[in-house]
Amino acid sequence: MRRLDEHGYQILFIIASILGSITILFLSYALVEDMDLESILIVLIAISSILILVLGGIFYPQEIRTNTTRQVLHAAYHISEVLQNGLTYSNANAICKILLKYADADAVAITNTEAVLGYEGQMASEYPLGTPIHTSATKEVLQTGVTTLFRQIATTGASGTHTIPAGIIGPLIVRDKVIGVVKFYYHNPRKANRTQFALVKGLSNLLSIQLSAEELERQAELTAKAEVKALQAQINPHFLFNTLNTMASLTRTNPMRARTLLREFATFYRQTLENSEALISIEKELEQTRRYLSFEHARFGEDRIIEREYIEPGCEQIQVPAFIIQPIVENAVRHAMRDDGPLHIDIHIATEGNDILISVTDDGLGMDEEAASRLAGEPVSPDSTSEKGTGIAMRNVQERIEHIFGADSGIEIMSRPDEGTSISIRLANAVANKL
Repeated sequence: MRRLDEHGYQILFIIASILGSITILFLSYALVEDMDLESILIVLIAISSILILVLGGIFYPQEIRTNTTRQVLHAAYHISEVLQNGLTYSNANAICKILLKYADADAVAITNTEAVLGYEGQMASEYPLGTPIHTSATKEVLQTGVTTLFRQIATTGASGTHTIPAGIIGPLIVRDKVIGVVKFYYHNPRKANRTQFALVKGLSNLLSIQLSAEELERQAELTAKAEVKALQAQINPHFLFNTLNTMASLTRTNPMRARTLLREFATFYRQTLENSEALISIEKELEQTRRYLSFEHARFGEDRIIEREYIEPGCEQIQVPAFIIQPIVENAVRHAMRDDGPLHIDIHIATEGNDILISVTDDGLGMDEEAASRLAGEPVSPDSTSEKGTGIAMRNVQERIEHIFGADSGIEIMSRPDEGTSISIRLANAVANKL
């Protein structure tokens, strides 16, 4: 059943008021004369009219609010599907099309602080994308950040000057800064009523919230990328000089192996730089880990580091953030090795429902609970000479996998002094999402 809009409620309210007033006059007359059947009927009519009047006044605002909320929520669902990477010409036009469905407007436009980004509805040809902002009403909202209703405003279109009978302009605000506006145009001034004003205000707030969320997500991505670079800066000098010294020694004792290591070393660093911001397969991440271990085998000896892998069939091509297993293995080599005897490192990758579980376990020196907590989350300066652990590495891995796989993902560290350490990574829904 079609719901009444505000104009329909206003008509109903006026009719009920008139009927109620007339009935009350008749009722007064009947009481003065004599109470008969006719008077009783009049009383009933009066009561009915008054009820209509009262109930209309009670439920009218609530119905309007309910309809407005429903429309905003419907719009939110559809806008979230197209709004990515901030406001652009393509998605702004798509958003205008969505908004036009939910507002009783003849046209909808979205601008940034300088030009029209999207326009849908009547006279769209008059305001092509990129048209500069020139109306005082739009400039006022850009300056004040307050939703505004205007009447009879002149605008300049492609074919000349036009008058828009009415409109409502809402600000788009991100991080307390107005970055644009959303404009609703009405050729019938009566349509620009309080219901439409509330709707436009709700929709502009909705767009502002979603744009702010997009901005926060981009900032999180930039932060994660910056921390990957910081992690590389921390690991590279320490690892670089040791590996170069090892290869320099091998050029005298085993030139062929030195040549092979040099090629692998070049591949290792190229992959590290190229993939630091990408998703790669688990298989490629393990290849990079094996390259790293080949350099440490050359430095310490094959029998000093014994690495074993168990990979559940089908997990090899699951996509993961680059640079999440190799740093954990490097931590084990740098901090868990004893002065003598082998260090065993086991890498286990398997599914648990739709999740992927990756564990790296060693039987090295281990650490106490305080050191494990520090490794998991304490901010550590990216100082390559520090030998107190690489908390930045663990924190970086934690933040990147949470960003990609959600809050149910994470890292767990279990360790005991002189017994070893196990670091487990959970990638939530990695199988279901086929990342």
